[in-house]
Amino acid sequence: MNKFVSLVASQARKYGRREALRFKDYITGQWTSLSWISFSQDVERCAAALCEAGVAEQGKVAILTQNCPEILITHFAAFYNRAIPVPIYATSSKEEAAYIINDSGATVLMAGDQAQVDMALELLDECPSLQLVVALDTRVKVTDLRALSWRHFLSRGAKVDETVRQRVRDRMRAGHSGDLMYLIYTSGTTGTPKGVMLSHSNFEAAMMAHGMRIPVDDEHDLSLSFLPFSHIFELGWTMYCLLHGVRVAINLNPKEIQKTVKEIKPTCMCSVPRFWEKVYTAINDNVGRAKPVVRMLFKRALKVGRNRYMNYTRLGKKAPMLVEQQYRYFERKVFARLRAAIGIEQGRFFPTAGAMLSDNITETLHSMGINIVIGYGLSETNASVSFFTATGWTLGTVGTPIPGVEVRIGDSDEILVKGPTVMQGYYNMPDETAQAIDDDGWFHTGDCGALNEQGELILTERLKDLYKTSNGKYIAPQLLETMLGQDKYVEQVAVIGDGRKYVSALIVPNFDELREYATKARIAFKSTEELVNHVDIHKMMERRINDYQRELAPYQQIKRFVLLPRPFTMENGELTNTLKIRRAVINKRYARLIDAMYAADFRKPSNKGEGGKGKG
Repeated sequence: MNKFVSLVASQARKYGRREALRFKDYITGQWTSLSWISFSQDVERCAAALCEAGVAEQGKVAILTQNCPEILITHFAAFYNRAIPVPIYATSSKEEAAYIINDSGATVLMAGDQAQVDMALELLDECPSLQLVVALDTRVKVTDLRALSWRHFLSRGAKVDETVRQRVRDRMRAGHSGDLMYLIYTSGTTGTPKGVMLSHSNFEAAMMAHGMRIPVDDEHDLSLSFLPFSHIFELGWTMYCLLHGVRVAINLNPKEIQKTVKEIKPTCMCSVPRFWEKVYTAINDNVGRAKPVVRMLFKRALKVGRNRYMNYTRLGKKAPMLVEQQYRYFERKVFARLRAAIGIEQGRFFPTAGAMLSDNITETLHSMGINIVIGYGLSETNASVSFFTATGWTLGTVGTPIPGVEVRIGDSDEILVKGPTVMQGYYNMPDETAQAIDDDGWFHTGDCGALNEQGELILTERLKDLYKTSNGKYIAPQLLETMLGQDKYVEQVAVIGDGRKYVSALIVPNFDELREYATKARIAFKSTEELVNHVDIHKMMERRINDYQRELAPYQQIKRFVLLPRPFTMENGELTNTLKIRRAVINKRYARLIDAMYAADFRKPSNKGEGGKGKG
């Protein structure tokens, strides 16, 4: 029997009525808990209901919802049946969801809120394999005979006859490490999503490797899940927590994450860099508004914290007594209070991946006692390829490869990965699998990088994202985007330059911050379009952009930029479900504005609703 098949039942025997999951009740909005025993009982009922519903061994169960405990119950119930969960991002369009269901051949679809259930019912008519929809959110009204509420579904599982129960038990025993455990569909920045096949052996190898690096405390640790469970990073981290008995709090609404962090006070939480960029800008903004004496105190505290952490703690060395005494003073007076304001006063371990986080932010957060652990991975590698070790890591890297995983640099500086965590291949795509995994078993990531003398991995750029200007200079747009992402007035950036004579950028401002600045600066505006077109706003943004890029070579610097009056969105196809920029879509949609930035007579556009322009 595979490790994850027996996990919940095993933990129920070990921990009994101790809290396993914490979540908000759909009706009351109050935090409530699910014990390990109750978790195990729900998994058994769900497993029986899935079996009765006709889910076959290695059959597929699709899940389309925001994060909720029912997702994890369904995952483990599928494992009982040797079946395969197929997570679908809650923000997916109907076309995206239909593609995944049809490609995977899923027979059951778990859907969350009313809009998702309504979409699921439409998919019943469009997806031949789909037979049943289960509504997870208790607020959803279920009137279609082809759909069941979650409570009704579980009650059916509790009432099945012994034949069905025995079939589930037989399936549990028949499972082996080669069985597929998940189908994780990539978000598809450059084409059709691909179903990444991850086996039980892939996950078991990943858990073993992480266990050699990440100590957890099953008595005191509390993890907060807010990235989607359809994201391999969150899925893998949560599985690691459950495997080690760590309590998991589940955030239903991503927009409430800052409030949820303060309510839950997690000791650990995986996240993407954008979360920490916002934390960083909020801290700087609050300090900037404080009295001069407070600003001076923070500046001094940060200097001491940086010296203590970067020169001693990071290297596994004991700080000199004077440095340690100074740090302890500022820890009480400054750092502990800042962490408490965020909600992570007991924070211990914060894995961060999915994009680049600037060295400045990483260093600053560590100096404040926030243990940001930078890593790198892909769905195809079952999340982690590498991440920071407890000590000895180098700023500017994404750490060393995890135990059992090999990394080498191939042609065009492409990062190649080999090991037991690498996927089995792409579902229904043998040609794409053959292109991705060579005859020697090396997975070609499509990312560019290098290995330093310590064996740490340095990321540079996606191979497909590297720009070559018309002057023959290579530009890494993500580096520039990460750099500007630190700024409190910048929400999103798309750097342009492929085949162009210089670098430019489309910038979505943080509109709240920009409006506040305009009000204080007595800049009159009647609309967002007027605000982003105002000459004084552009002068301010130009100054800030130039401050960030003053250390860059001239050919790397953004010469011209456009301020957009609306954000890039998933709904418009400009972002993937993991919030990565779809560059091809943006280049096509904003072609006129982009071309205008390279025109000799670069002026404000006549169509103000499309955006304003600035000159750097």
